[in-house]
Amino acid sequence: MKLRSIMFSAVAVFAFAAAGAAPAVAQEWPTRTVKFLVPYGPGGGTDIVSRIIAQHLQELLGQSFVVENKPGAGSTLGADTVAKSDKDGYTVLVLSNAHAVAGALYKKLPYDSVKDFQMISQIGTVPLLLVTAPAFPPKDVKELLAVFKKEPGKYNYGAAGGVGTTQHFAGELFRVLANVDVKHIPYKTTPAVLTSMLQNDVQMTFELLPAVRGQVAGGQLKALAVTSPERNPALPDVPTLMEAGVPGYNVTSWYGFAVPAGTPKPVVEKFTKAVHQVLAKDEVKQAIAKTGIVVKTSSNDELAKHVASEVAKWSDLMKKAGIEQQ
Repeated sequence: MKLRSIMFSAVAVFAFAAAGAAPAVAQEWPTRTVKFLVPYGPGGGTDIVSRIIAQHLQELLGQSFVVENKPGAGSTLGADTVAKSDKDGYTVLVLSNAHAVAGALYKKLPYDSVKDFQMISQIGTVPLLLVTAPAFPPKDVKELLAVFKKEPGKYNYGAAGGVGTTQHFAGELFRVLANVDVKHIPYKTTPAVLTSMLQNDVQMTFELLPAVRGQVAGGQLKALAVTSPERNPALPDVPTLMEAGVPGYNVTSWYGFAVPAGTPKPVVEKFTKAVHQVLAKDEVKQAIAKTGIVVKTSSNDELAKHVASEVAKWSDLMKKAGIEQQ
């Protein structure tokens, strides 16, 4: 009886401790630097929006938030690093739709694009722009399609980052939905695509708005359409592709935060609340809007469902476009 009583007391103490542990974890987090891991190089939309939010989270929560760039393998190197990091809320993956593209493109990833991550919140959306060189004759999408259909197979589109990038898949969706015969030419970087386009080696490209907004404003590039379902506030006079004559076209790049699956729920809830608080501030919305990105938040479950639906969407496109998994 004495042994049984001791065992019961021990179990009771453990249960009490466990019950009080979750609120304590949430209350204490963060007690040290939180790292935002951006799976791309510095200067892109993912990097820029991460740094804006990190600064304001630091002010809100009184702890350092730093951004670390870890590009490689089409964003999968950074994602794998976060998936295998400690489940404590101190290593955060900054997601973009490239995360979903990778989930469709690669046969074997060292992680599951949805199940190995605890989604936090979506943080923004941004379209790509369909741009051409100023010297290329078509003035709008209608004229562009007429040129492509008049001489099928003659023209090319460039895409930064090679095969399987958002830019590449945006071009393939255009090719499939517009029913045009244009060839994909892969490039390593956006500047390489733009140089080639100015030399008329390729006739158009799809590129994220923040990356080419300056050239469009300066007249070095001609913007024919945005890829999102709605016009972008940064370029209100540029029509959507659906408006311009390609029904059903929608490629909206998105950004979000995720931590490793298994991160304690109180930490997830506190982090999610803090992100939503920061993104509700007018000064944050304005700073992000200057890049062409529109603030958009979500619940944990909404982001998880969105990522899963994006993987399915790009998998379907690959079948229709004849793109083989790698």
